[in-house]
Amino acid sequence: QVQLVESGGGLVQAGGSLRLSCAASGFTFSIRWMYWVRQAPGKGLEWVSTINNFSGGTSYTDSVKGRFTVSRDNAKNTLWLQMNNLNSEDTAVYYCALDPRGGSRGQGTQVTVSS
Repeated sequence: QVQLVESGGGLVQAGGSLRLSCAASGFTFSIRWMYWVRQAPGKGLEWVSTINNFSGGTSYTDSVKGRFTVSRDNAKNTLWLQMNNLNSEDTAVYYCALDPRGGSRGQGTQVTVSS
């Protein structure tokens, strides 16, 4: 079955960086578009980023453009999210997912940005 395992979250000061990873299994990773979504405390799921399957085309929500970079390695069934210049509004649980609404997502990894 589909399994997505996120890692790399933690506590970081504002302005710092983190790199999230997502290990995928149980499906053909290379043919699927992949998504990062997040859920801040007390809020709903928010789409963060998309990467397509082969060409590596990407898109981002406006609040993270220029700070976050999504990438993938289809040979390793792995997805990453490089997050730079973090701020308190980035505090959330981050999930990799198979759709932009957060369907079929992993257990998530907590990112906490202290000001």
